[in-house]
Amino acid sequence: MTIVRAIVLVGPTAVGKSGCALALAEIVGGEIVSLDSRQLYAGMDIGTAKPTASERARVPHHLIDVADAADVLSLAEVLERAERAVADTLARGRRPILVGGTGQYVRAYLEGWSVPAVPPDPDLRAELFAAAERDGPPALHARLADVDPISAARLHPNNVRRIVRALEVFAHGGRSLSELQAERRSVPDAVVVGLARDADDLGRRIDARIDQMIAAGLEGEVRALVARGVGFDHPNMSGVGYAEWRPYFEGDGTRDDVVQRLRWTTRKLVRKQSLWFRPDDPRIRWVAAADDDGRNAAAVAAVVG
Repeated sequence: MTIVRAIVLVGPTAVGKSGCALALAEIVGGEIVSLDSRQLYAGMDIGTAKPTASERARVPHHLIDVADAADVLSLAEVLERAERAVADTLARGRRPILVGGTGQYVRAYLEGWSVPAVPPDPDLRAELFAAAERDGPPALHARLADVDPISAARLHPNNVRRIVRALEVFAHGGRSLSELQAERRSVPDAVVVGLARDADDLGRRIDARIDQMIAAGLEGEVRALVARGVGFDHPNMSGVGYAEWRPYFEGDGTRDDVVQRLRWTTRKLVRKQSLWFRPDDPRIRWVAAADDDGRNAAAVAAVVG
C-alpha cells in the first residue's frame, strides 16, 4: 500500500483553506507549509489573510515571514524552501500539509518543475524592457527566438515580462529556459484535496473577508509598506489587497472605491485560480466545504486516510 507522505490542500481564495488546514493538522499530526506568494513576506499580514500568532502557536507553520517585504523570492527559492520544510516535517514524524492559493507554486511543486535559480538582474531587465518600449515587443520576442525557440513558441510576443525573464536566464547561465525546465525535479508523493463552494456562497465569504480586512486596518498596513519604501511599483505590491489602494493614495477616488475594486479583483483572482485548480483535474479530490472548519477537516481526513 502506498503511504501518502504529504497533503496538498487547494482551492480558491476565501474558500476556507487556512481554517481547514489548522483543524486538519490537529487531526493528522501535521505541520502547515504555506504556498502563498505574499505570506512569504513580513509586514504583509492583513492583505494576505496570514495566520495569526495564536494560530501559528497551535500548529507549526513554514514559509511564512521568511523574507522582508522589500525582497523578492524566486520560484526556485520557494520550491527549495518548500521541499526542505516537507523533508524536515517528515523527519520529525509529522505530516506536511501544503496549503496554497498560488496556483503556479502548487503546480510547480506537484509536477516537479525544474526552475532556474537565476537571480533577478535589475540592470539587464531595465535594458530589455527599454528595448521592448523602443523597438516593440515583437523585436524582443525575435531575440528570444534566436536563443530559445522553444520558449519563444510558448510565449505570446506581447508577454514582455516572461520574455525578459527567459532572456535573463539565458544571459546568466548560457542555457535556455526551455532546456532547464525540461530537467524535472523528483515528483513528490502527495494527495491533493480541493475545497469547493458554489459561486454565491464563495461570493458571500469574499465580501465578508474584505470587510474584515478593512476593519483590521488594511489601509494602515499598505501605508506602512509604502512609507518604508515598498512602493506600488514593487512586485510584491501587485497582489490583490495592495495594488487596489494606489489610485486612492494618489488622490484619485475614495475608500469606498477601493473596497469595490477589492471585491472585483478578488473575484477576478478566483476565476484565474479556477484555471489552476480545475474541477476536472483527475489529481484533485474535491470536498464540498461547509462553514465549519472542523467538519471540513474531518471530510478531508477521511479522503486522505
